[in-house]
Amino acid sequence: MLSGGVGISNSGDARLSPHVFAAVKDLAYRTAGIDLQIGKQEMVAARLWKRARALGYASAEEYFGAVQRDHGGELELDLIDALTTNFTSFFREPAHFEFLKSTILPKLRTRSNFTIWTAASSTGEEPYSIAVTLLEELGAETGRLAKIRASDISTKVLKRAEAGVYPEERFQRLSQDWRRRYLLRGTGSREGEFRFRPEVRELIRFERINLMEPLSADGPFPLIFLRNIMIYFDRPTQEKVIAALTAKLEPGGYLFIGHSESLNGLSHRLEHVQVAVYRKQGELKAGNN
Repeated sequence: MLSGGVGISNSGDARLSPHVFAAVKDLAYRTAGIDLQIGKQEMVAARLWKRARALGYASAEEYFGAVQRDHGGELELDLIDALTTNFTSFFREPAHFEFLKSTILPKLRTRSNFTIWTAASSTGEEPYSIAVTLLEELGAETGRLAKIRASDISTKVLKRAEAGVYPEERFQRLSQDWRRRYLLRGTGSREGEFRFRPEVRELIRFERINLMEPLSADGPFPLIFLRNIMIYFDRPTQEKVIAALTAKLEPGGYLFIGHSESLNGLSHRLEHVQVAVYRKQGELKAGNN
């Protein structure tokens, strides 16, 4: 028996006993709101075993025992990162960016300044896509007008996002002209990679935020992105998160969720506008606020 943890086996493999899986499920829910449904045992065991091998542990259960002893530390964050799928892409769900350009930015551009919050920013593709959209629409005024708050629970993905460096294949769908305007090509040991130009990176502030914890006093925001994260939450957690973010929206402000997600069946105070777009009651103001 590990001190402060559950018993582990000497299997040296990926297997998780039922009581260890239950402990992983409990920790994930308490820490990050992640609801690991029954039937996910093999997926969880495989991901823990992958991390165990990478970090030099003999088994998935030995790795989890170390996570338990590291309450609130880097190993606990490593586990949460392992349990979530940080798949994303640039300009994912293009209709959201069209709505941003056609409906939201015409009002925001008349203000003295504004901040957009992307609340589950993962490895950064979403906030960089927003930043480029702002630069294309607002031009030379962008740096003065706009900021992006990009947050995630994972410090690992935030470090990757803040660097702003991605392999060339991530940009294959984007034109050469687009790449020239917004990216710097890597050379030498960085050949085959691109980094976003300083004027793009400077629009974004990355920070760790756990949506399960009380939110800071920042805001309110005219627009919050919360895309492709609610799939990890059960209904009570979804309602808790939506309520907290609604409180952070300006009157008339917008919440974008993933196209595969919906607020149907949840208790909330938002108006459905179009697929995966919701609006807080009131009028989004133009000009100074």
